[in-house]
Amino acid sequence: MQLHFSPSMRSITISSSNGFIDLMKIKVAARHISYRTLFHTILILAFLLPFVFILTAVVTLEGVNKCSSLDCLGRRLGPRLLGRADDSGQRLVKDFYKILNQVNTEELPDGLKLPDTFSQLVSEMKNKQYDAKTFALMLRAMMEKLERDIRESKFAELMNKHFAASAIPKGIHCLSLRLTDEYSSNAHARKQLPSPELLPLLSDNSYHHMIVSTDNILAASVVVNSAVESSLQPEKIVFHVITDKKTYAGMHSWFALNPISPAIVEVKGVHQFDWLTRENVPVLEAVESHNGIRSYYHGNHVAGANLSEITPRRFASKLQARSPKYISLLNHLRIYIPELFPNLNKVVFLDDDVVVQRDLSPLWEIDLEGKVNGAVETCRGEDEWVMSKRFRNYFNFSHPLIAKNLNPDECAWAYGMNIFDLSAWRKTNIRETYHSWLKENLKSNLTMWKLGTLPPALIAFKGHVHPIEPSWHMLGLGYQNKTNIDSVKKAAVIHYNGQSKPWLQIGFEHLRPFWTKYVNYSNDFVRNCHILES
Repeated sequence: MQLHFSPSMRSITISSSNGFIDLMKIKVAARHISYRTLFHTILILAFLLPFVFILTAVVTLEGVNKCSSLDCLGRRLGPRLLGRADDSGQRLVKDFYKILNQVNTEELPDGLKLPDTFSQLVSEMKNKQYDAKTFALMLRAMMEKLERDIRESKFAELMNKHFAASAIPKGIHCLSLRLTDEYSSNAHARKQLPSPELLPLLSDNSYHHMIVSTDNILAASVVVNSAVESSLQPEKIVFHVITDKKTYAGMHSWFALNPISPAIVEVKGVHQFDWLTRENVPVLEAVESHNGIRSYYHGNHVAGANLSEITPRRFASKLQARSPKYISLLNHLRIYIPELFPNLNKVVFLDDDVVVQRDLSPLWEIDLEGKVNGAVETCRGEDEWVMSKRFRNYFNFSHPLIAKNLNPDECAWAYGMNIFDLSAWRKTNIRETYHSWLKENLKSNLTMWKLGTLPPALIAFKGHVHPIEPSWHMLGLGYQNKTNIDSVKKAAVIHYNGQSKPWLQIGFEHLRPFWTKYVNYSNDFVRNCHILES
């Protein structure tokens, strides 16, 4: 079929395809068509024809999905005309979530070779044409491997820190050896401490008696120096330094060659106390000699620990509880203070990892109201990490004896800086209670508590503790990196309890100067042992 327009545009002829038969001939009345009208007509057609072409293409392509032209057009244009966006992106996200959930529940195949980096994964995905599921599977395997590596590194770090905290630094060991040698060769190092005319003052209750028990000579010197320098009445201070037999000679040499005038210093070894016999401390003898106990504190600290389930923080706590110092007689010695110093009425006991920054004489004026132990409570305070300790943090309340006798919400208190009323103490059965619970814990294979001397003391001193102002004793400088410096400066006594002792390389750099300021780095023994100020 053909369509013909006459040159004058006055007739239109429709004929057959061979051109011989005219099927229809239409004459049009003469009409003048301007060029402007023609131009506008062509312009409108130029705009409309591309849309007609696109629509035709869409209809043709959608024909694969067997939809009618109107149906396909409605699918394409309907949401846009109604102001709704295309949801193909949302469908893609939903499909991807579905794949991720599927991969998360499946077992990872054995022997899966994983790329080392994300860039390698992307490169492999392009080269090997991974589908979405394979990509998600590889990504999950890489993330799980990374998590395992991070956990292993964290546990290795904790183990290394534990060994560093338990070891004796070379410089401190050198100091002890050199001073011990000096004791045997130098008469001045062996002179009597204190001098004979001052001996009566060792039991004079008008003086302020302080006790420190340690085998660390440098740490003992810092405790004594800081207490004397911070005191408003240093001439009223009497220090009783207790150490073990192997350290006695070195400790004696240090204080004999470096007197802390006008304070008085006495150095005694545990072997010099007549009261400390096997009959009086049978439980502690058992603790030190029991093979199972020694294996627990000196053996393989990873054995028996399920590292896949335990958290790093819990693992660190377990490691700290296995410090060998907790089976040392020196660490338990504080429970025998009334017997070791029978003539004294009131004493301040200090750990060897403290620094005294304020005059402590007002402690002797505190009315303990008949209680034995003046201590800072550790369940109240601004620092939730340090000052949030209750009995539940120290005891295993799944043990029937613990559950029956103790309250998990009872407030704990701190060792390290305590004012003890020895007169009141001698009227109690604190020592017997302490021994009794130690025995029970040994019988239960250490299942009642793990951590050192504080748990049995919490039980033994139950009902005998008088809370004192928290500013007297600030804790946590050995494990709390974010300690508030202003609070440190205001505290009377700061305590580096924890693994990061200031004399160790793992000590916190910003907290170490509060301790090092009391170390005599000009001392020949300190310099020769290369104990350098950091």
